[in-house]
Amino acid sequence: MLDFLMGLSEEDATFLSRIAIGFVVCLGAVIGSFLNVCIYRIPLGQSVSRPRSHCFSCGKTIPWYHNIPVLTWFILRGKCSNCRAPISFRYPVIEALTAILFLLVFQMWGNPALLGLNPLSIPELIPIFWLFVASTVVNVMIDIDHRILLDRISIGGTLLIFAVSAAFPILHGATGWFSGLLAAFGGALFGFALGFAIAFLGERIFLQDAFGFGDVKWMMLFGALFGWVGLLWIMLLASFLGLVMGSGVLIYNRLKGLSDERAVAIPFGPALGLSALLWLFWGQALLTAFISLRSWVLMHEQGVLFCFVPLLCLMSAWLIFRIRMIRKYNREWMASEAEEGKPSAQVVHESEEEGGTSHV
Repeated sequence: MLDFLMGLSEEDATFLSRIAIGFVVCLGAVIGSFLNVCIYRIPLGQSVSRPRSHCFSCGKTIPWYHNIPVLTWFILRGKCSNCRAPISFRYPVIEALTAILFLLVFQMWGNPALLGLNPLSIPELIPIFWLFVASTVVNVMIDIDHRILLDRISIGGTLLIFAVSAAFPILHGATGWFSGLLAAFGGALFGFALGFAIAFLGERIFLQDAFGFGDVKWMMLFGALFGWVGLLWIMLLASFLGLVMGSGVLIYNRLKGLSDERAVAIPFGPALGLSALLWLFWGQALLTAFISLRSWVLMHEQGVLFCFVPLLCLMSAWLIFRIRMIRKYNREWMASEAEEGKPSAQVVHESEEEGGTSHV
């Protein structure tokens, strides 16, 4: 895009850039409004198009001029214009977040150096990445609300990436359609195998599903899109973010005197989704930082060990705590089921229609 703008006068280039950015932001906000509908209705098995958006309290249909993304919520002060029932602040947040993500994808092609983004070589991939970030927002929010990851996103997205990889093999640095398709297929196979291995070992260690099959299928999509190297980095980042999230919830629960069960059962989808977005936008910067860090580590081995050992102890303590808590709640659940006269079978952590559960 910069090459195109350089052929124009400074005034025209500035004007066109602002128009493009404004259009992308508005488009992202509108898509974010639709994502709010998807997040609420899809897990309930409802249509995302019928009926029209309406107030959950009074049931009145929301007119179009009260359904402007982000702005309407602030104009109405977060309340329904008819019954004055409160409207969750999450709606404008998701709309604004989607607008920002859309703009970041556009800037990967338009001006990646501005924010240190991964460069996007061809603009034809912009709609594909827009679809990816939108589906990631939906999957993360549904996982938070319902502990499920949608098959229509994981499996359907993987099949779409196969087609895109064949049409645009440059996505994987390939030159021919077959090599592009092969790279996507290999990455998907690696993602599924790695996720399945983690789920299998996790079940043996935790004595129940600690890594849902929905996560496995989502990792298959990440492998198809980013390859095996990107997938490994995503898993590394997600593991660290999961540790931070779980530890944060645990500390909060302890301070508030709440049950530790929340910290044990927080979904892993948000950590996976956030890690995938970080890799999409700043994957090359992470690799560069890692190479620089490796050189620094070789020069300061003692200092690194001084910092790494406490972190390793913290991660080990968190893992041991999770094992103990999961076993504890599993025994309590089986005891309660036995008292009620129900069969003491393990809870099935898989929705046949929409995907598996997701836990840290």
